[in-house]
Amino acid sequence: MAVGTVLCTTAQAATVDGVEVSDRFCLTCHGTDGQGNEGIDAPRLAGMERWYLKRQLELFRDGLRGTHPQDIPGQEMQPMAVILTDESIEDILDWVATWEYKPAEITITDGNPDRGQTLYQPCAACHGPNAEGNQAMNAPALAGQNDWYLMNQLINFKEGYRGDDSRDQYGSQMRMMAQTIPDRQAMKDIVSYINTLGR
Repeated sequence: MAVGTVLCTTAQAATVDGVEVSDRFCLTCHGTDGQGNEGIDAPRLAGMERWYLKRQLELFRDGLRGTHPQDIPGQEMQPMAVILTDESIEDILDWVATWEYKPAEITITDGNPDRGQTLYQPCAACHGPNAEGNQAMNAPALAGQNDWYLMNQLINFKEGYRGDDSRDQYGSQMRMMAQTIPDRQAMKDIVSYINTLGR
């Protein structure tokens, strides 16, 4: 999942390597309530698991994600993360944890959730039968995430725009799994099924 923020503090600016940054960097893309922004493919952060968000910020910071030339949103996020320290990442995680989780609106309406349920079965091995996520498998929750974001990330994984760095172990695994999805309609079907699952 593409995740993104830069050093965020709720009300005051902070300085990282001489650069003043504040919550406006996060809110500009991810929204004032952390619910995401479809126009720029910035996912919801509210309700995202702390451990998963931490890993994604580290991947962006360390150049393991957001470097593929076809991953435009990732390329926009990557320079936001390079200035982060371990301490500032923890600050971000604390701040994001205060955001209220609200179920995402359904935007994909041309998928077949019944077919998607069958197609989702291999996904359940890691992400759980109800797409609730599984930290032991390093697999985030999918239920409740923006459906347009899930769709775009399936495309990115299948096309090799994400998970293309072998040092990103779990991204590489997800890329291989995405290769088994036959086409974009199947992706819509999977996402439509995930939309039926509560979180």
